[in-house]
Amino acid sequence: MCSLYCVVFHKEKVHSPKCWALVFGSLLLLGGRLADLFGRKIVFLVGTVGFAGASALAGAAQNFEVLVTGRALQGLFGALLAPAALALLNDTFTEARERARAFGVFGAIGGAGGGLGLLLGGLLTEHLNWRWTLYVNLAFAALAFTGGMLLMRSGAPAQRPKLDLPGTLLASIGLFGLVLGFSRAEQHGWSSPQTWGFLAAAGLVLAAFAWWQTHAPHPLLPLRILADRTRGAAFLMVALSSAGMFGVFLFLTYYMQALLGFTPVRTGIAFLPMIGILMVVAQLSISVLIPRFGPKTVVPVGMLMAAAGLVMLTGLDLDSGYAAHILPPLLILGVGLGLVMPPAMSLGINGVTTHDAGAASAAVNTMQQVGGAVGTALLNTLAASAAGAYLADHGRTPADLAQAQLESYSTAYWWSAGLFAVGAVIAALLFRRGRPDPAPEGATVVHM
Repeated sequence: MCSLYCVVFHKEKVHSPKCWALVFGSLLLLGGRLADLFGRKIVFLVGTVGFAGASALAGAAQNFEVLVTGRALQGLFGALLAPAALALLNDTFTEARERARAFGVFGAIGGAGGGLGLLLGGLLTEHLNWRWTLYVNLAFAALAFTGGMLLMRSGAPAQRPKLDLPGTLLASIGLFGLVLGFSRAEQHGWSSPQTWGFLAAAGLVLAAFAWWQTHAPHPLLPLRILADRTRGAAFLMVALSSAGMFGVFLFLTYYMQALLGFTPVRTGIAFLPMIGILMVVAQLSISVLIPRFGPKTVVPVGMLMAAAGLVMLTGLDLDSGYAAHILPPLLILGVGLGLVMPPAMSLGINGVTTHDAGAASAAVNTMQQVGGAVGTALLNTLAASAAGAYLADHGRTPADLAQAQLESYSTAYWWSAGLFAVGAVIAALLFRRGRPDPAPEGATVVHM
């Protein structure tokens, strides 16, 4: 994880995380279905070992080509690892209280991962070098592999349908084009023919994929997973939250380092209060609030709180201080994300049958990845446009350049707030009333 965020500190490595995102995002659906076909444990363990090996390769790279190869392999094995982990969580914790606690922790880590990555990445790059942001994954992989071997249940499904090869090809090409298109938008702007060419091609291929899934005998992503209204709303919340969070982690990091002079480590520490309250609220939302009030009430409130925190960040200026001006909105954001991310991830695989859990988990991860790609491209281009417009109307003195940076960050916060506000409206409209419970036949039961 921290290797992904080391780009904040070493921008010359920018193509490395892009390579990771392209491979990871395009292969998630395949990874999820492989977990359904061959068993979650074996896919999880293979993904863990492969990810560790790829991290070692990238960390030891002596040239750019080997670094990119290592990052691409990280994406490949990460696409096995991520959906298998979420599906294992769904299979392992079936009792209501344990399930709530497990998904609360998982969702909190998902929401706080950016801040934790910044802190660990900052520590490693400041005291060692960027290679250790890759080598550290070996320690995490060793822990995950040991835990998987000792604690996870073995077993593959009794009936193993064939892999949907045409669907796999269409989904991988379509998602690759989608992520690449948004990456091109970030680099070349929305007016670039490359941007719209890749996005249009991706749209056509994904439309063909959707058509094929209605005709395939063993679809890669059964449309019954997407047909449930509550589950569809959860997928959208994951995507919108992932897009909006970049306004926090990316641009607030730039602000604290470029304008306030924070070191990478101090920047990571600055996010710790938000992470702490997010983890507390995550447990509360899954264990208490969702069972009592349902997602139709809880999730919109969380989205609006996140939007409010981002609006508060738009008031930052060149003289703002951490305790008075940055910490309060971060705490509000932590509460908001804690009310959104864990419930959304849990509801995204709530009620699916066992043989569809891997595919549903992959869909959750795919929405998170696509949302992040959209957020990065959209917010970066809007921020760059705001800075350019300010400089066009003013001079290029050091004070003007600093103010232009501030304008770009403020623009990103406003648009991020807008994404969360849109999410609040969608959540209020789509989530059903009542408390969703998993049903053995794969449908979502709602208590009225």
